[in-house]
Amino acid sequence: MSVNKRNIEIKACIKDITELLEKVKSHSDTKEEIIRQEDHFFNAIHGRLKLRILEDDKAQLICYERDDRAGPKLSKYSIALCEDAENMKTVLSTSLGIKGSVKKTRHLFFIKNTRIHVDEVENLGDFIEFEVVLDENQTEEDGKTVAYDLMKLLGVHESDLICGAYMDMILSTKT
Repeated sequence: MSVNKRNIEIKACIKDITELLEKVKSHSDTKEEIIRQEDHFFNAIHGRLKLRILEDDKAQLICYERDDRAGPKLSKYSIALCEDAENMKTVLSTSLGIKGSVKKTRHLFFIKNTRIHVDEVENLGDFIEFEVVLDENQTEEDGKTVAYDLMKLLGVHESDLICGAYMDMILSTKT
């Protein structure tokens, strides 16, 4: 996989989304952006492959590799912009088969070099995700330090961390 971007990620369950949103807003460097999106996951040979469809019918094809474990972890990813979301979904579904879909409302914030996502995931619950964007000079350890500092700042406990993707959680509830 040709990967040109890296970040350190955590994902955690949220008990009180209203309280957490207020806390994130008070520390954010940006105004809240609300994004409604639908992610369609496909059967990939390596890592994960998803087509993220946004409200304006624009889409992003995203491939990524990340360990399925709790705590801050390295994610390597590539993103391609797509103008024709529905046709891209049809092509990928026909070729690779669709694993499943995730619908969510995402509250996006930035704290320094970190994307903070507060997600309301349909039929699954509420979550927070950090994506500490690494530049070419930063190490994994640099990113993990930022992630742990943000966990402390925002009151995210290690016991709230989850391992996989939302798609994995949805699939595990169906079996």
